[in-house]
Amino acid sequence: MLSCAYSDMKSGDRMDVSKIDAMLAQLRAGAAVASGKPVSGATTPGVRETNEGGRVDFSTVFKHSLDQVNNSQQNAAKLMQDFEIGAPGANLTEAMISMQKANISLQYTLQVRNKLVMAYQDIMNMPV
Repeated sequence: MLSCAYSDMKSGDRMDVSKIDAMLAQLRAGAAVASGKPVSGATTPGVRETNEGGRVDFSTVFKHSLDQVNNSQQNAAKLMQDFEIGAPGANLTEAMISMQKANISLQYTLQVRNKLVMAYQDIMNMPV
């Protein structure tokens, strides 16, 4: 599949990997925040990942994640609506990719919620 993408490119053309690099950096930063390590480089403005004790503030990280899922779903819905009404510059490929990203992020969020509920139930069922 990847070779097809390269064969479709003309000689001298280069793939734009800046978005992929940005996404990888964001994933690495999220993994560092989740593990409690200090984040090197720029962080998301307005998000305070650690509290006064230097620990990761779970509620802030979780809220930020939920906001990102919400934003991706709203962006995908807007792109699809623009394509449906025939807005100039609307791109089906971009809209479909955005929809898939929003779907994956929602599924991931549901899995995290299910794990949290399961952990809560396990703790509540422990004998005292």
